[in-house]
Amino acid sequence: MNNYLAFWKGNKRRNLWQHPLWSAFQSAVHRKVFLLEADGASALLVKHDLPLGFSWLECPRGPLFKNGKGLLQILMDIREAAKKQKAIFVRLSPFEALKTKDYGLKNSQHDTQPQTSLILDLEQSEEELLKQMKPKGRYNIKVAEKHEVTVKSSLDTDTFYHLLSSTGFRDKFGIHPKSYYRKMLQSMPENAHLLLAKCNGEVIAGGLFVYLDEWGIYYYGASAETYRNTMAPYLIQWEAIKEAKKRGCKHYDFLGIAPEGAEGHAWSGVTEFKKKFGGRVVDYPQAKEMVLRPFWYFIYQCYKKFR
Repeated sequence: MNNYLAFWKGNKRRNLWQHPLWSAFQSAVHRKVFLLEADGASALLVKHDLPLGFSWLECPRGPLFKNGKGLLQILMDIREAAKKQKAIFVRLSPFEALKTKDYGLKNSQHDTQPQTSLILDLEQSEEELLKQMKPKGRYNIKVAEKHEVTVKSSLDTDTFYHLLSSTGFRDKFGIHPKSYYRKMLQSMPENAHLLLAKCNGEVIAGGLFVYLDEWGIYYYGASAETYRNTMAPYLIQWEAIKEAKKRGCKHYDFLGIAPEGAEGHAWSGVTEFKKKFGGRVVDYPQAKEMVLRPFWYFIYQCYKKFR
């Protein structure tokens, strides 16, 4: 573990999803995790169970590597680990392109990590951060303050889950079980942060964030249908950005927006909200898949397509 963490700290692409902290959270939600180390590379793998004793493995925002030699070695180690877990395939969602022709990786049509995100530079002052926002973003923060919305840290996952359920139903997106969000806070007590906004004594919005190393990350957000005119989510977001700065983070990741020009994308609404805070658009490489069992991979792809 010490060697793994030391390599993580020294890698320019280090991130939450390849950190042992993510391993602790995934273990808390009953997923098996593997931390692999090679000379000049590392990988955190998450196991997803499938019927008939099969599985597939995920390498979120990884692997991390220093050079092509390290990449090839860690890919060999990943393959061996996958075989032992009866994995049909391994999906890799790297921060940087995996430039190797020697390992038969194919482009994936699916990804659990966002293809496009919005990154805010936190090495600016608060005044500069406000100035680079869209005018409507600054205005909506002031609207929330005018309505005397208050934002405070909380551990009340019951209330947050109630808000999230309502938001998911309204905006047509799925959510995890309540225990998922509770365990996120419990397994990362120094890093995961829940903010709830109140107006007239009633909780009207919430956000779940993670801070690690140079990164502040906006993970989940929710708001009540009532009090929408108070613009509480904007104030929550601003408070989270300021908290990230206090913790010494250099970047703030809005964690997923619709790709440029993608009309009718499921994230179009939330993308409009996030872009009001400014920042720069970042595109990640297309996810890759390492197929170990071609027949069962074909069956799995058919299931995903027609279910």
